[in-house]
Amino acid sequence: MIFEKIPTVPTSEELLDKSFRRAARAKHGKRILDRASKLKAEESMLLTAANILSDNLVNIVKKFPNFDQSDGTAEPMIPGQSKMPPFYHELADILVGVDELRMNLASVQWAGNKINEMARKYVGMMRNAEDAKVVRKQAFGRISSIVDSIDGNLRFLNDARNKLRKLPSIDEGPAIVVAGYPNVGKSSFVALVSSARPEIASYPFTTKGLAVGHFTRNKIRYQVIDTPGLLDRPLDERNEIELQAISALKHVGKVILYIIDPSETCGYTLGKQMHLLEGIKKEFGLPMLVVANKTDISKPAGGADMNMSTLTGEGVEAVLDRLVAMIPTNKHIYQDK
Repeated sequence: MIFEKIPTVPTSEELLDKSFRRAARAKHGKRILDRASKLKAEESMLLTAANILSDNLVNIVKKFPNFDQSDGTAEPMIPGQSKMPPFYHELADILVGVDELRMNLASVQWAGNKINEMARKYVGMMRNAEDAKVVRKQAFGRISSIVDSIDGNLRFLNDARNKLRKLPSIDEGPAIVVAGYPNVGKSSFVALVSSARPEIASYPFTTKGLAVGHFTRNKIRYQVIDTPGLLDRPLDERNEIELQAISALKHVGKVILYIIDPSETCGYTLGKQMHLLEGIKKEFGLPMLVVANKTDISKPAGGADMNMSTLTGEGVEAVLDRLVAMIPTNKHIYQDK
């Protein structure tokens, strides 16, 4: 997943401590015999500290993906940055705010560049100074001020990193989004059709988990996404964050499986279930298959395209076949190598 590789972002205090300790070791390795060797040692301290700080700050920016354009086509401003798929760009915007992320990353990038610039300036001053150590201490003071000034940016980025790493691992391959009221059999379907038990990922937009299952057909890897807390209640009962998360799912969803329970043992009338169906149709505009579940205890329902029982397994494979046939896959893009 695109955010898993983001390392912990250190505080300004941790960065300064690391760089100054390394600088002291760099000086310790120099033999000071005359003014020239003293100058060399002080230069080594300054350049070591500056390089460590600059490299660390630039690396922080580089480890975050490129947020410059939501369609993921823009070239990264920093060499080494990975591009941001539209799905994750939208989720990141919901969770931490893409504009604020970019602003904080720019501040850190600025600090790294400024430290390099300042180190070169002070190295020149040291060569013309009577006491290079005094100038080096002045440089350390200026560098410390720069790093301290971005401590808030570093802390914001570390908080963002911790939140983003909790996002579910969903790729941009063909995906089936499973919808319907609670207890109609959504999770049971995901578990039955997946080659392994579905992954239950932390989903920051709702108190419930997001179930992501996978299966392979003709060397194409498909995803089955159950969305508890998002697509199991009417539009007017969802908050703004949930609506944005639903919008993000449109980037990966290729077809919707809407499951109804004609037996109404789920606790909701068939009328309410069909009302929710109409709302989801308007919201997504994707191909949809309506399937009546629990045929082992109820009669087939009107308005359903197919019937199945996730308890006995009857009809489940036929439903999956139909869903796969409805997905407009591009084999060149999706087929496993």
